Amino acid sequence: MDLRSIELFVDVMKHSSFANVARIRNVDPSLVSRTIKKLELELGFRLFQRTTRRLAPTEAGQSYFNQVNELVDGLLVAGEQASDLSNQPIGTLRVTSCTSFGQKMLVPILSIMRKKYPKLAMELILTDNQIDIVEQKINVAIRFGKKKPSADFVYTELAPRAFKVCASPEFVKMNNITDDPNCISELDCLRFSLPGYRDYWKFRQPNREEFKVPVSGNILISHGMTMTASAVANLGIALLPDWLCRDEIANGQLIDLFPEYECAASDFDTSMWLVYPANNYIPLKLSVFVDCLREQVPEIIADGKWS
Repeated sequence: MDLRSIELFVDVMKHSSFANVARIRNVDPSLVSRTIKKLELELGFRLFQRTTRRLAPTEAGQSYFNQVNELVDGLLVAGEQASDLSNQPIGTLRVTSCTSFGQKMLVPILSIMRKKYPKLAMELILTDNQIDIVEQKINVAIRFGKKKPSADFVYTELAPRAFKVCASPEFVKMNNITDDPNCISELDCLRFSLPGYRDYWKFRQPNREEFKVPVSGNILISHGMTMTASAVANLGIALLPDWLCRDEIANGQLIDLFPEYECAASDFDTSMWLVYPANNYIPLKLSVFVDCLREQVPEIIADGKWS
């Protein structure tokens, strides 16, 4: 009987599914099933009742889980603490972010991590859906928005978030765009497909009240880099995070239409956050990644590469 088998059993208990555990661990479901059967043989009793519709713990399985759950967590932490004594992070760090940020911003930072910590394996889980980082065994997530206080998670602010309203030079030539943001209400806008991001964009100037401008357009897009490419292709006006359009503005592919205004889709004063589960022990692989992003993001900002 080994710790990995017991850890797998604990995961199956928490997810009530061999298939879900296999997907999270990126292994074949048959491996999960074989491991549980082997553990049952070693223990001498059945852990689960299996039917075609559901998987449920036996009374003995539930009792076993109640006793080993916290023990497994403790043993895993003990193993991490021991391996961290080498001052060289090892194991696998699982990081999640939205797809566009991962492609454009995380890959260069991961390259730095790879050079500094060659024994550390990195796994990027890029998705535009917010996933449960505890359930999916994610070590750290990059999130955008306002801080959501929670005793279950640690939030580390990396940078404030800023937006630009942009269009291609050709689109600007073809349309009557003034320095008043209200002019875009009559023009084709590229809209993000999430509810709350489609109908209005917000603008404000120092010491003045913010205001909303209604936007419309026939193109809805759910992916940031695709939004940038569509704006470059003269398809309309886009509201973009500054890190998604700074290169295109610098090389003349896009024009910042309202540089005197702050812009937002829903809320002003939002940030980019590192989010990770609140635990008594932070493994070295996580702390070095947090330190790397804290170091690199201010550098990017200072160099004018971020905003």
